[in-house]
Parts: sequence; structure tokens; C-alpha cells
Amino acid sequence: MNKITGDNLRLQYFRMTRKALKSVGRRPRTDAQRNRERILKKAKEAFTHYGANASLDEIAKQAGVGPGTLYRHFPTRDALLEEVYRTEVDKLAEAEQKFAQTKPPLEALRAWMLLFVDYIAAKQIIAPALNTLVGGRSKVLEASGAQIKNAIHALVSRAIKSGDIRADLDPLDLLRALVGVSNVASSPDWPQSARRLVDILLRGSGPV
Repeated sequence: MNKITGDNLRLQYFRMTRKALKSVGRRPRTDAQRNRERILKKAKEAFTHYGANASLDEIAKQAGVGPGTLYRHFPTRDALLEEVYRTEVDKLAEAEQKFAQTKPPLEALRAWMLLFVDYIAAKQIIAPALNTLVGGRSKVLEASGAQIKNAIHALVSRAIKSGDIRADLDPLDLLRALVGVSNVASSPDWPQSARRLVDILLRGSGPV
């Protein structure tokens, strides 16, 4: 069995196990869950700063676990990349609900857009790598678009109803502008420019 086939089999096993655990409502042991969360946090940092080929052994070291622990949670690099990306998308979806319940409409929209900038930074590194998975475009990438669109539409709708945003605004234009900054900026500090752009966009989207 060649390496590519072996990796894909382990990735399929990881996905099946993840789905099975969710379907029966089982929760990992507390220490195992903490290890998993630390690995994902450090993996996001490593992939964002050093690219999709960042050292897995170094990620394990930074997370305070051994390589064996990392591979028990994520049997392949692709499995780890996919889960980091899925976690970022889930954070965006959960944040929309949280901000909507705890902040005024315009503040909720602003806070979510700032979080979206962090998502773009991770996506720039992780998404291209996931696109190389055997079998074509990863399902997690396909599902992420719907989650993000639903979140921004809900937030903008609330801001329109509150009178903070004009009614003819296309919610996706806000995201296109932020993604555009990340695509054209050549310097590593583009996230700072994107965060400043959030306030510019919101001021320009106010009622006439």
C-alpha cells in the first residue's frame, strides 16, 4: 500500500470515528478534549505562520503533548488541516449567535467581521491544502460557504431592522471587500488593514 492510499484510509477512519462519536452523543474524556483543543490551537498558529507543511512534531511540542497523542487525534496531516478549518468555520457560526444575543446589532456585526478577518488568515493557508485531497474539493469547504453566508445575512438583517444599516446593502459585499484586501495585499500585515476596513465599511453602509 502506498503512502497516499494509507493516508486516505486513515483519514476516512478518522472521519467515520468522529461522525460515530457525535451520533451517539459520547464526549471525550476531559484530558483528551483539552489535548485536542490545544493541538488545534497550536496547529492553526503554525499553519497560518509557516504554511500547510508546518512540522507536526513541533505542533505537538507547542501543544504540550507527544507526537503519539497528536496522531491519535489526527492520524494524518490532512485530518488535522481539515479539523482546524472546520473549527474556524464553527467559531464563526457560533459567534453569530453569541453576538446577536449579547450585543446591539451594529456592534454584533462589527465584532463578527473582525473575527472573519482571522478566519481569512487561516483559510489562505489551509483551504488550498484541503483542495489537494484525493477525491476533489473537501466537503468541509463546500459546507463552510453556507454557514458563513447564513451568519452574515442574519447579522446584517438585524442591523437593517435597527436602522443602523441601509436596506439596499448586499451582506456579501462586506465579505468580498475584506477578502479582496487579503488577496491584493503583499505585506504580512494585511490583517491590520482589513480590520481598519471593517469600520470604514460599516460607516459607509449606514443609512443615507
